[in-house]
Amino acid sequence: MPPSAPFIDSRDGTVDLIQVLEEAIPLAKLIGSFVLVAFVPYAIGFLLAPSGLAIPFTVIGQFVIAVGAGVVLIYCVARGTTIVEE
Repeated sequence: MPPSAPFIDSRDGTVDLIQVLEEAIPLAKLIGSFVLVAFVPYAIGFLLAPSGLAIPFTVIGQFVIAVGAGVVLIYCVARGTTIVEE
């Protein structure tokens, strides 16, 4: 018997919504944490917009978003590898 595909219910061949949610919730928390951290420099930059001090805070916010995207990508690849091996 071939191994079952991830996120597919082996009994009836439909999508296993419980497993999808079990994987989506930690991923959403990880993304949300980086968005929350990046919001702080963006908010400070917005408040300092009339002066020239907004530019460094915008760059910091973009850096946090870029690092967060990399971490989320690495998490997805690592978790996908783990799921396939199960």
